[in-house]
Amino acid sequence: MSSSSRMSLTRRGLLTGSVAAAGAVAAAASIGAPTTAQAKTADGLVRRALRFRDDGTFTVVQFNDTQDTHTTDERTIALQEAVLDDTDADFVVINGDVITGGMTSELQVKQALNNVVLPMESRRIPWALTFGNHDEDSVPQTGMDEAKMLAFVRQYEHNVNVGDADVTGTANQVLTIRSSSNGDEAFALWLLDSGRYAPGQIAGQDFAGYPTWDWLRFDQVDWYWRTSQALEQRAGGLVPGLMFQHIALWEHRFMWFASVDGRSDADHARAAAKHGIVGERNEAECPGPFNSGLFNAMLDRGDIRGLFVGHDHINTYVGNYYGIELGYGPGTGFGPYGLGGADNHRLRGARVFTLDENADGVYTGSRALFASDYGIDLTNQRRPSEPAPFPSYVS
Repeated sequence: MSSSSRMSLTRRGLLTGSVAAAGAVAAAASIGAPTTAQAKTADGLVRRALRFRDDGTFTVVQFNDTQDTHTTDERTIALQEAVLDDTDADFVVINGDVITGGMTSELQVKQALNNVVLPMESRRIPWALTFGNHDEDSVPQTGMDEAKMLAFVRQYEHNVNVGDADVTGTANQVLTIRSSSNGDEAFALWLLDSGRYAPGQIAGQDFAGYPTWDWLRFDQVDWYWRTSQALEQRAGGLVPGLMFQHIALWEHRFMWFASVDGRSDADHARAAAKHGIVGERNEAECPGPFNSGLFNAMLDRGDIRGLFVGHDHINTYVGNYYGIELGYGPGTGFGPYGLGGADNHRLRGARVFTLDENADGVYTGSRALFASDYGIDLTNQRRPSEPAPFPSYVS
């Protein structure tokens, strides 16, 4: 297969070459490489940005689907601040759908981003983001695609979106955490771009009847596999890690039912016992139409302790699927859909991960925290905020 043929099978080639919906085509056409040379590296590996505490511990917070405009619901920010103050986080990921559509200018997009990254920036906590399916919804009106958003957030002093592997998508990277004792790479945090929407067609066939979300491309999975090997070779052993991407894998659904075909309560009861599942599933998982093969690659490498997603705002479960935890971070934002009715905002929250380099496997587990834990108002009345001022070093 020629290089041009291979390029046509990437997400960018598929989208721009399809007859996808007008909005998706407009967004895809604007996607490009980061605008600064420093933003893109061949391996996406960011070293020396993070380090375990002197006692060997490290705390990661996952926010998901903050998904709002430049007038972010003030309760979203209050929830972020409460979780950060409660957990004393060492690193934070906003795992896709950081913002939403409906904005009309570049300034509004920057304000929307600024609102939800300031809780970390003002506390001097290292943070990064992945991209979801909604982050480019305003591109036709604003011109702010993922590449420009990435260049914008890299101005923040505590942002660590430095690497961007030379593969499909934006902001694919791995952050290593150095040992407190000798500075060696002791753990890895993998951030992947799971894309936006499926193309209109492939080989003249549309996706009617199939899920219409996106999926990881082969080059992304291959990049993980190869970079994981390189980390192992340099470290003299497997470097354990956690992986974050926005859209769920098919294996999330398989795990919930312990079945490919079964969908009964009895199937789930068997799955809960088999895989140790805890948490809620209030909507069907929304993966793309194809299985990317990522889970198989993770099994082969043996380094990933867990893969966590968002996208499905009202799922909060986690379980152990053949040695790898698969789970959800609760939807953090008060702007997008929730459970509906009086319980609409009941599951707004975050997931907190604990690491200990002195423990076997380093990763020691996670827990979900919710807005109700902090007495935050859960009524359905929207509470928009004024855009927060930018730091003096951000333009």
